[in-house]
Amino acid sequence: MPPKALDYDSLNENVKKVQYAVRGELYLRASELQKEGKKIIFTNVGNPHALGQKPLSFPRQVVALCQAPFLLDDPNVGLLFPADAIARAKHYLSLTSGGLGACSDSRGIPGIRKEVAEFIGRRDGYPSDPELIFLTDGASKGVMQILNTIIRGEGDGVLVPVPQYPLYSAAITLFGGSLVPYYLEETENWGLDVNNLRQSVAEARYKGISVRAMVIINPGNPTGQCLSAANLREILNFCYQENLVLLGDEVYQQNIYQDERPFISARKVLYDMGSPISKEVQLVSFHTVSKGYWGECGQRGGYFEMTNIPPQTVDEIYKVASVSLSPNVPAQIFMGLMVSPPKPGDISYDQFVRESKGILESLRRRARIMTDGFNSCRNVVCNFTEGAMYSFPQIRLPPRAIEAANKAGKVADVFYCLKLLEATGISTVPGSGFGQKEGMFHLRTTILPAEEDMPAIMDSFKKFNDEFMEQYEDNRGYSRM
Repeated sequence: MPPKALDYDSLNENVKKVQYAVRGELYLRASELQKEGKKIIFTNVGNPHALGQKPLSFPRQVVALCQAPFLLDDPNVGLLFPADAIARAKHYLSLTSGGLGACSDSRGIPGIRKEVAEFIGRRDGYPSDPELIFLTDGASKGVMQILNTIIRGEGDGVLVPVPQYPLYSAAITLFGGSLVPYYLEETENWGLDVNNLRQSVAEARYKGISVRAMVIINPGNPTGQCLSAANLREILNFCYQENLVLLGDEVYQQNIYQDERPFISARKVLYDMGSPISKEVQLVSFHTVSKGYWGECGQRGGYFEMTNIPPQTVDEIYKVASVSLSPNVPAQIFMGLMVSPPKPGDISYDQFVRESKGILESLRRRARIMTDGFNSCRNVVCNFTEGAMYSFPQIRLPPRAIEAANKAGKVADVFYCLKLLEATGISTVPGSGFGQKEGMFHLRTTILPAEEDMPAIMDSFKKFNDEFMEQYEDNRGYSRM
């Protein structure tokens, strides 16, 4: 009998080629150990609530009322919910076509897209058109939809920063395109050199690849750097010269842990540059409720906004979005609340600000604790996490450790991370899952464990690392920058 359609050997080859390290070998082994009773600290994924972050009160109150609208008819509802939460719930229910159980427009609820446009306008100083904003089930779905629109076949390439968030390598592989890497400079705090971009494009074109788009992740994942306005101008000039669409992954724009380099959107810099660039460069920007101080990963709310995209193309993107009928409606309301939070004078304002500041200030302290902790370890060097929610230390592995990894059939940083997991219960992601220069090894960990637990976690890491280096180090040196 011939193979059936869903037998492994008959599957789409692109599906089999997809790799996603964040939920890869380390995560699977951590899950096994957890079932065996070992305490696991899952720092492999930016999932704040799973590591103890409390949800913000106001958005949960509003969505709770939207999910159970009969509560609004209860004469005692004002005893349980603040008046502004009640008013906002009624507002959002009035925008739906039948409550949260009814599908919305495939682009998202028009009234919420208007709120997103107003947020973007306030942030950038330039108005935004709600008709060019699509609400999505998390930013990842939006990224995948746009990449699917851009990639026509394996001859089409997308410039992606390395180290990169593996959503991009996975999606480009799934859609049959070619990833074109450009390397960030670790010794320059993961800075971007336009000469590296030009070299990457030239090498790709020499191989017959048509480079059509460029991805930036700002603030960086896994590297945590923030792009300056000058850097963004260089990038936009480069996209203009090379006729590339720029994909701006800006999901960590609220996660900033220093004052020298604030978040600036690619869209603002584009419009600041003026004509002709501001009218020519195609830009798609992404945001989400999963990150920032909200951390609502499980809600799956996101959006993308298009700039300088032709109307016919927008229609095609709308058509494809319509295949999925509707982005999930509760997440759309979370997005509306994120871009339009309580205002000064509102009953819930003081509590909202207190909760938000508490989370962001704690994340700033945790970023410093983790960076300092890694830099106190033997053969470990780590740039400060300027933004996002990750540390990405370089582990200078001794030659004997690399040899032991080879004998075990493992990439060296996978070997190290597995040993770390077994010894401490700390579940990380090896740097090879994000891409790195030849001969260098890293790991990614979130800065999300509870602040009170962070010193003990870093002490546990330091103890493991010192013992590992003692076991494998000799006088032949180690991998280094």
